[in-house]
Amino acid sequence: MKSAVETLDPTRVRLTVEVPYEELKPSLDAAYKKIAEQVSIPGFRKGKVPAAVIDQRFGRGAALEEAINTSLPQFYGQAVEENKIEVVGQPDVDLSELEPGQALKFTAEVDVRPEFEVPAYDDIEVEVEDATVADEAVTERIDDIRKRFGALKEVEREVADGDFVTLDLAASIDGEVLEDGTAKGMSYEVGSTQLIEGTDEAIIGKKAGQTATFPSTLLGGSHAGEEATIEVTVTAVKERELPELDDEFAQLASEFDTIEEFRANVRETLERSEQFEQVASARDKVLEVLLERVDIPLPKSVVDAELAWRNEALDRQIAMGGMTREGFFKLQEKTEEEYNAELADEVRDGVKAQFILDKLANAEEISVNEGELTNHLIQRASQAGMRPDEFAQQISSAGQIPALVGEVRRGKALNLVLEAAKVKDASGNEVDVKKINAPDVEDTDGENPDSHGRDPEDEHYGHKHD
Repeated sequence: MKSAVETLDPTRVRLTVEVPYEELKPSLDAAYKKIAEQVSIPGFRKGKVPAAVIDQRFGRGAALEEAINTSLPQFYGQAVEENKIEVVGQPDVDLSELEPGQALKFTAEVDVRPEFEVPAYDDIEVEVEDATVADEAVTERIDDIRKRFGALKEVEREVADGDFVTLDLAASIDGEVLEDGTAKGMSYEVGSTQLIEGTDEAIIGKKAGQTATFPSTLLGGSHAGEEATIEVTVTAVKERELPELDDEFAQLASEFDTIEEFRANVRETLERSEQFEQVASARDKVLEVLLERVDIPLPKSVVDAELAWRNEALDRQIAMGGMTREGFFKLQEKTEEEYNAELADEVRDGVKAQFILDKLANAEEISVNEGELTNHLIQRASQAGMRPDEFAQQISSAGQIPALVGEVRRGKALNLVLEAAKVKDASGNEVDVKKINAPDVEDTDGENPDSHGRDPEDEHYGHKHD
């Protein structure tokens, strides 16, 4: 087999491949054998139909198409390997007409990884917020824990902030109550802002049995994003009685004997959380610096595929919420054009980050062991709301294990950059990210660089005939 490569632009090449008839013949013989086993022709036993008879009955094209479909991916892969091409995405293949006894000739245009130098990263300096925990934050966290052990008691008074109420709701437009705009017996914590905007203001000061109306924008349903009149009726009012903040509560809510020990542990937990937030912020910022330091041409097919995937995911999300795209963008307080522009920038940065981190991982010869892959799989399963064994089976069946390995490698590469950087807080103190950072840092900006688990190289193979 002979092959040659032609660069069309920095991210796309054309492979020209010529396969001698002798190399194609084994695939052609196998194709005739397969067809012979599938057809029934009088006078011949199944599987024993001669090639000439198959050509006469079905045309030689049937065997050629079978042979080519079977062997073309192999010849294409061989050409890619021989020319040392790092392909991404799916090739567009043009196949010349194959004459009897003649060589198979085809061209394949495909996107490739861009060539660039890994930017220097040992001089990166970033600043993050101070990891301080105010006394008020400790008190607020303890109060949150007390609420879990509180008891609800029904009261006969006006609704106040922090109460728990039972509500009946009905939304109407132009005087007509919406079919999907009613709810009865809904429990709600006043002040949580978990219901439609304006609910808190409408019910505070009301007693059980009283009704209020107010205008608001619907958040879901068939009229999401539209203005409606909301009628809300309070049917019950309850207040929460919190346990006393004493040693007895500390023993009930924790492993500690005294309230002082319990409070100290809450502060320590919050401080640790703040430190991890510092690391997450630093990780985001060092990645931003890397992105700024190198200009990379991006393969159009990779960017387009990611944009399509994101939009499909958005459509599923909108459909599950019973909304329309128009209603969704209205709630986002931006036009569809503005949203698409922001999404395009986000996707380009994500693809660029992936290429940089992949190349850095290769340069540093970063590998992934079984434990790291297992930990990452468990984390991804949790994000997907699945059991690890179910998620692993799904990923394995879809052939996505290499994509997961790529995610871990990129995470480790970014971790390398993070630990090489100089990180200071707003007060000028150096932050020891190596001490705070978990051994297996995988996220780049709160998500994996390829958060949906796909890889630009993992595309279906296809071709087209002239």
